[in-house]
Amino acid sequence: MRSKVRIMEDVNRLKIVLVEKKKTSKWLAEQLDVNPSTVSKWCTNTSQPPLETLIQISQLLKVEVTELICVPQK
Repeated sequence: MRSKVRIMEDVNRLKIVLVEKKKTSKWLAEQLDVNPSTVSKWCTNTSQPPLETLIQISQLLKVEVTELICVPQK
């Protein structure tokens, strides 16, 4: 059985979820105590956050981890 969810490669969900939650990348960097340029790299898919950090991000934004990395297929 094929999943109806796929990992996004072209669309960065972190950036989209930040906008939906009315949060900035600067806010996220402050909350995680990381350099804003690190969050910028995550938002542009230049690099990806470690799983532990992804879990922290999901908790801060009050979303499921899958909402940050997956999108339902149409």
